[in-house]
Amino acid sequence: GSVWVNTYHAIDPAVPFGGYKMSGYGREGGTEHLDEYLNTKGVWIRTD
Repeated sequence: GSVWVNTYHAIDPAVPFGGYKMSGYGREGGTEHLDEYLNTKGVWIRTD
């Protein structure tokens, strides 16, 4: 579950949620989960 202190329904995409022990559901959110949807690319920007 989630716990809020002095606030209600605060959401941060960097915090994983879901899944518990052997429920069969994985966690969503958080930087670890986000990596599954990303492709790394090199970018060069000429600034002169």
